[in-house]
Amino acid sequence: MNLAEHIDALLPQTQCTRCGYPACMDYAHAIANDEADINQCPPGGAVGIAALAALLGRAAKPLNPANGVEKPREIAYIDEAVCIGCTKCIQACPVDAIVGASKLMHTILADECSGCELCIAPCPVDCIAMIPATVPADADKYRARYMTHNERRARWIAEHAAELAARKSRVDTGDAVAAALARVRAKKTGDA
Repeated sequence: MNLAEHIDALLPQTQCTRCGYPACMDYAHAIANDEADINQCPPGGAVGIAALAALLGRAAKPLNPANGVEKPREIAYIDEAVCIGCTKCIQACPVDAIVGASKLMHTILADECSGCELCIAPCPVDCIAMIPATVPADADKYRARYMTHNERRARWIAEHAAELAARKSRVDTGDAVAAALARVRAKKTGDA
């Protein structure tokens, strides 16, 4: 393991972006490259900061308030009676812990939710709240779910691009336009 991987192993894997980076591994790389401080992870809190300080031989310091506050672990809860099924929360969840379908209610898989809070802001009807977690955090599981989420998303993007390319190749716009113009000309000369 390189230094960034050792650092990442100490992070809570909520993928919450509160540290200022898009994911825990990105924050780990920034710490390893001396581009970020060790006190930017609210979910990791004082315990996480102490572990990072010990690994890196640095002094522990308080959590940077610009990144948030330390609080007990929470998970998301959707008020299903209010949910309109817009799917915006599903798209925002970095660990695929929300299930539902367009125009149908959604629900949180409580055992899978990392507590990142990223689903709250995009909800247009404000039906998502954070509640105390009843299951312990599992950083390894969240990391695996995040990686699976990214792989699925990359596969979807590649499949979508291939589908668009296939459609484009089936319809050669130059030939289609020329054929349409020829039909219009033929119609005009036939009518005259």
